[in-house]
Amino acid sequence: MDKKLSLLMVLDHPEIPLHNNPAELGARKPVRKREVSFGTRTNDGSKAWDTFMSLSATAKKLGINFYSYIYDRISGTLEIPNLAVVIAQRAKEHDLAASWDTSP
Repeated sequence: MDKKLSLLMVLDHPEIPLHNNPAELGARKPVRKREVSFGTRTNDGSKAWDTFMSLSATAKKLGINFYSYIYDRISGTLEIPNLAVVIAQRAKEHDLAASWDTSP
C-alpha cells in the first residue's frame, strides 16, 4: 500500500518528475570513469571522489563553473553563493514547493 501512495504522490505534487532519467544520466559519466580507472584506493578517496562528483554535477545543473566555485571556496573570497542557497532561490523563483504548502 505504501508503494501505491508513493507512486500516486505525483497527482498531488505535479512538480515531481515522473522518472529519474536525469539522475541516471548524471551518474553514468562518473561511473564509467571509475570503472576505467579501477576506482579509488581508500574509503576516504571514495568519499572525496563522490563529494567532488556531486558538487560538479550540481554546479553544472545550476550553470555555475565548478572550478570557479571550488577556487572561490578554497580562496575564501565567497563571491559565488553557496550551492544550497542557489537551489533554494531557484526553487522559490519557480514556485516548486507550492503544492506542498499546508498553511491555510
